[in-house]
Amino acid sequence: MRNIIVVGGGASGMAAAITAARAGADVTILEQNDILGKKILSTGNGRCNLTNLNLKVSDYRSDHMQLIQDILAFFDAQDALDFFDSLGIFTKFRGDYVYPLCDQASSVRDAFVNELRRLNVHIVTGCHVEQIIRKKKEFHIYCKDSQACYKASALILAAGSKASEISGSDGSGYDLAKSLGHSLSPVVPALVQLRAKGNVFKKLSGIRMNATVSLYVDHKLTAQDTGELQLTDYGISGIPVFQISRYAAKALRTKNKVTVKLDLIPGLKEEELLTEILGRRMRWKQCTSQEILNTLFPSKLIPVLLNEANIPNKLWAEKLSEEKWADFTKLCKEFEIQITETNPFGKAQVCAGGVRTEEIDSKTMESTLVKDLY
Repeated sequence: MRNIIVVGGGASGMAAAITAARAGADVTILEQNDILGKKILSTGNGRCNLTNLNLKVSDYRSDHMQLIQDILAFFDAQDALDFFDSLGIFTKFRGDYVYPLCDQASSVRDAFVNELRRLNVHIVTGCHVEQIIRKKKEFHIYCKDSQACYKASALILAAGSKASEISGSDGSGYDLAKSLGHSLSPVVPALVQLRAKGNVFKKLSGIRMNATVSLYVDHKLTAQDTGELQLTDYGISGIPVFQISRYAAKALRTKNKVTVKLDLIPGLKEEELLTEILGRRMRWKQCTSQEILNTLFPSKLIPVLLNEANIPNKLWAEKLSEEKWADFTKLCKEFEIQITETNPFGKAQVCAGGVRTEEIDSKTMESTLVKDLY
């Protein structure tokens, strides 16, 4: 019987352990938290989004897309559903999104743990692996503050990244991989909020609105996404910001200039927005510049936009020239902010970078440098 140790008891570590044990291996999980699957409990706001039926290679980001292609060809969304079903997790669908029927992430974690126990997988919690040594055909694994040495003929490294440190992820797996001979690409936060220069955001905190977010690195358009933008007291958040954040993080790391242009009303072209504003100016001659913008933008945002455009809030709208309103419209379609940094790893949902995927067999996930390391 093959002896396998899995370092990391998160979703991937538990899934690997279950698969190996079902194949007849003697499996041990070493997990540094006091419980397995701690991060699962916070996924989907506690409801646990399991997978997406519409999985495509283009949904992923990598310098080595062949790996993504091979993995999805081998194990797709239906395979994931079959795996969850084998654990007794009954699912439901919201469009392409898949959730457990009970909407409880804790029940998903329990299903994993119950299957591990049924398969007699050895579970060691509170074990922070700090050293792995390859001796002939064995891996010797040492945990911090423990005299024990765990030995395995094969090792699965599923230690997680540095994202969401509150759930126990500390990035120590990177050092373990490096100690075994692997090289790392720089690790940066991804799916994370962006911090911006200036004090204007303190006035905008709490605003949610549909917007297009365009990221520029050294004045070159690098990434773009549209969705619900969230304005915070330090900068910008929301799904479209998360989608472009990995590019911002990488550029900031190499000291490039990073700016974002916000299209604050993506539903209208610039000329359409100008026509609407000028029409309001003519219809509502006794209204102020602030009043005619009502319903076009969130109320907290209007005085900030007017101030940025050097337009007095109380100025009668009809007294403002068409050229000045054209400048205002351009500002609304290209509201530019300078990005100074991302939020830290603890606020990020995932990381970009880590073990170089070129050093992994994309069909088996085995290291191409160290035999029996996965």
